[in-house]
Amino acid sequence: MFLVVKIGLLGCGDIAWYHMRQIQAHDDAVLSAVYNRGRERLEKLGSAAGVSDDNLYTDVARMLDEADFDAVVNCLPNSLHSSVSVAALDAGLHVLCEKPMATSLAEAETMVNAARKNNKKLLIGLTRRFQGDSKAAKKLVSEGVLGDVYYSKAGWMRRNGIPGWGSWFTRRELAGAGPIYDIGVHALDLTCWLSGNFDVDQVLASSYAEFGPEKRGFGDWGTVNESGYYDVEDLASALIKMKGGSTVAFEVSWAANVPSSEFSVMVFGNKAGLDMGERMIHSTDGVEVDKPFEFQETDSYWEEMSHFIDCIVNDRDPVTKPDEMLGLQRMLDMILLSARENRVVKASEV
Repeated sequence: MFLVVKIGLLGCGDIAWYHMRQIQAHDDAVLSAVYNRGRERLEKLGSAAGVSDDNLYTDVARMLDEADFDAVVNCLPNSLHSSVSVAALDAGLHVLCEKPMATSLAEAETMVNAARKNNKKLLIGLTRRFQGDSKAAKKLVSEGVLGDVYYSKAGWMRRNGIPGWGSWFTRRELAGAGPIYDIGVHALDLTCWLSGNFDVDQVLASSYAEFGPEKRGFGDWGTVNESGYYDVEDLASALIKMKGGSTVAFEVSWAANVPSSEFSVMVFGNKAGLDMGERMIHSTDGVEVDKPFEFQETDSYWEEMSHFIDCIVNDRDPVTKPDEMLGLQRMLDMILLSARENRVVKASEV
């Protein structure tokens, strides 16, 4: 039985500060060690968190080998999600890995296999699942209020939101993709989670890079690196056909000439529809009815960290189930392949 879960933090980018604050605020957890390749950011976060210099590492392998803790939060660039998470799992540690899970289905499968082999928890940081409106929507769908879900829309369109131009965010070798991986994964995961279907059949997708290469559409996340470059998409759309016949329309952008930035998930059933966070839509005796969507606000990062700690302490299964995460990664792979080759891609191809 754990008295306090000792957690190591991998990476000191902006997202790491969110996780650090949740660990600090939790009575059942303590931040025991921190890794970052660069010393300046490492010392800044370590000082803010009250971690001693002896527990600040610039070598991740050494930290996993030497540090005394129970779990890690992986906030490293996407290309390191799989390899470092697997190393942590093999070292006997539970893992909360930031989204996207990996940069390929093969990498994701390696992570799932490592978690199973070592009997450790693997939670993927899809914080939208922990929001109050998401929980309320999941309850409605699970209770059959919407009936059979046959069509959904998943989107996150930003007007100006390119993170850290020139940093790892905008380099394919480190990020794997642009907004598809960075924010689109949230909308797509939430939509599939609500409908209970991650079993993709085929995908037709397109992607574009109209803002990033011209250094337009910057957001306020990350640090601009003028000596870097941009070789990922800044907008993508896809029509995703699921096994069983349902369809998901997906669109995402870091930068686009849209009226405003908006996250949106809509789920349509044969009894009612749901516009996430806004309203229920249905008809009664031929009369169209819009019902306000009621939910309680939550701090999704707090809820996520609490869930991770609860899974460790009470031996519960993480809400991000392995089959769901592999299905989600397969969809992401198919979207990228379809957009790259301008054709329909079937599930058997990835």
